[in-house]
Amino acid sequence: MMPKIVVTQPIHEEVLARLRSAGDVVMNQGPEPWSEEELYLHLKDADAMMAFMPDRVDQRTLLHAPRLKTIACALKGYDNFDLKACAQAGVSVSFVPDLLTEPTAELAIGLAIAAARHVLAGDVSVRKSYAGWRPQLYGMGLHGSIVAVVGLGAVGRAIVDRLCGFGCAQLLGVDPHGDDERLTMVSLGEALSQSDYVILAVPLLDVTRHLVNDTMLEGVRRGQILVNIGRGSVVDEAAVARALKDERLGAYAADVYEMEDWLLADRPRQIHPELLQHPSTVFTPHIGSAVKKVRLAIELRAAENLLVALNGNEPLAHYEASHRAESTRLS
Repeated sequence: MMPKIVVTQPIHEEVLARLRSAGDVVMNQGPEPWSEEELYLHLKDADAMMAFMPDRVDQRTLLHAPRLKTIACALKGYDNFDLKACAQAGVSVSFVPDLLTEPTAELAIGLAIAAARHVLAGDVSVRKSYAGWRPQLYGMGLHGSIVAVVGLGAVGRAIVDRLCGFGCAQLLGVDPHGDDERLTMVSLGEALSQSDYVILAVPLLDVTRHLVNDTMLEGVRRGQILVNIGRGSVVDEAAVARALKDERLGAYAADVYEMEDWLLADRPRQIHPELLQHPSTVFTPHIGSAVKKVRLAIELRAAENLLVALNGNEPLAHYEASHRAESTRLS
């Protein structure tokens, strides 16, 4: 009997065909995620699962999946997966650590520019009534500014690569385990107090949850542009809302949100309403890797990881080999 493969989101036809050549595939037609009950129903006799950003796997999930052997994550981060519970259940977990780097770095720069140059307000103004040039919507450029990148993993370094072409006055870096000769290394407090822009590119770990909080924002450089493309809970969204209201922060831009961090029992269930209502915020719906050829490549890599694991071999990037090296980094 062929193994049963559960795919929790729609995937490209060529990826689906590759999986169907090796197993019986049940795929969510989307676009909405399955409910918890629907997922449990599909997993009860599943051998493998291809998982995506909206998915959560914890001990309760695994109890409903007694035959499950492997989870292939079509993503880089694994903070929504209880890796200890998976290991105890004998379920291998693989992920795709590298293919998201370049598009995520591009989006970070785009969000920074959109927030600092009032792109959304300008778009609304033109659509509403445009009568020609006016002296309005003055913002701040990257050229001549001090920019800090927090987290010098692959994405952080790719952001620095791009910033080097903008003629910034100074580039700062924050990472206790990293270094880069192009950067002046500083503490987070120094970055927040000295920078015109701060870009967060860190994973969600115990030490990075609410890394940016009320205390840190007390010393923020007035008018600063704060960008988060790491994980939502790296910032305390309520604290950011307060800093915007007090005009300590000039703008906040994000592609990630606290509500997405499913394994945190006390996470907010929605984006802070004051952030959504504030005119100096720019948001995208977690599209850091949403480039067509990149998403296809990620799915293909995840499918290959899944099939390799089903055959009893180790995938290219799996938790046991990689987690220990990354878990203490601001990467």
